[in-house]
Amino acid sequence: MLRFFVLLAFLFCSAHLIAQQQVKIFVLNQYEAPVDFFKVDGKEYRTSKDGSVLIDVPTADSAIFSAKEYPATAVSKIDIKDGANITIRKKFTWKDLVNPMFYINYGGLWLLLFIIFAETGLFMGFFLPGDSLLFVAGIYSSNLANEFLKLIGLGNVHNEWLELIVLCALLSIAGILGNLVGYWTGKKVGPAMYHWKDNLLFKKRYLHEAHDFYEKHGGGAIVMARFLPIVRTFAPIVAGIVEMDRKKFVFFNIIGSISWVVSMIFAGHFLQIWVKNQFGIELKDKLELIVIIIIAVTSAPVLWKFFFSKRKADAPKAH
Repeated sequence: MLRFFVLLAFLFCSAHLIAQQQVKIFVLNQYEAPVDFFKVDGKEYRTSKDGSVLIDVPTADSAIFSAKEYPATAVSKIDIKDGANITIRKKFTWKDLVNPMFYINYGGLWLLLFIIFAETGLFMGFFLPGDSLLFVAGIYSSNLANEFLKLIGLGNVHNEWLELIVLCALLSIAGILGNLVGYWTGKKVGPAMYHWKDNLLFKKRYLHEAHDFYEKHGGGAIVMARFLPIVRTFAPIVAGIVEMDRKKFVFFNIIGSISWVVSMIFAGHFLQIWVKNQFGIELKDKLELIVIIIIAVTSAPVLWKFFFSKRKADAPKAH
């Protein structure tokens, strides 16, 4: 009987000792996304569905975390404790340029403002991820707005609605100014284009067709263009080229910018809260999927119009 109790005590102590030698942690990259597969001191681990992983506590003062596309990172043993977030930095790839978190992480509010301006005002801005960037900005609205509030001495003020209003106002202004620059550029280039000779890419009749279109649907086109990738970059430029009425352009430019920014920011902010409360899921952990969905949804009307209108144009007319 004594041997039985000794064995039982030994097993209990061993189990307790083993439990103490493992901790549950979360391994993330600099974009706050979970790292699915990684190594700690050469031993492989896989992240579970909830983003956590149970690892052995290192015996040395630090441990080396590494993964594919992730340089080896030394983490102090003190920081490897139960429930801790361990961040390892991913190497830069061109794929990062379509990741909204890349811009928020490295540039914050100021880079965000420049991108919204550039995507709607500069020729080369068409590739920037405006929709998904605004959506993600809504998730991080508190952090982003606080950058501006600190600048004006209100860094200690934390109010959800104030932060949303400040962020939406700043981004709307950036979008409005971007479109104005695009319109001004088109206005300057436009007159010369009417003297260009027709070639493979340019036909003078396109200008006349665009002019008639903007005369008839200009206001709605400026507003709707905000929600369409690539189109929103060139719409104000074309409006300037065909000399759309300036007052009309400015009015619908303001309406379009505010509608676009507010809808995207509010969608990101409140959808994150609703999904977390209803399902316990952090949208921050699903950003790649969100970006793909947003790109697909916003690009669908453009692709549909391009392919199906072309088919109708190519179809033989009945006599």
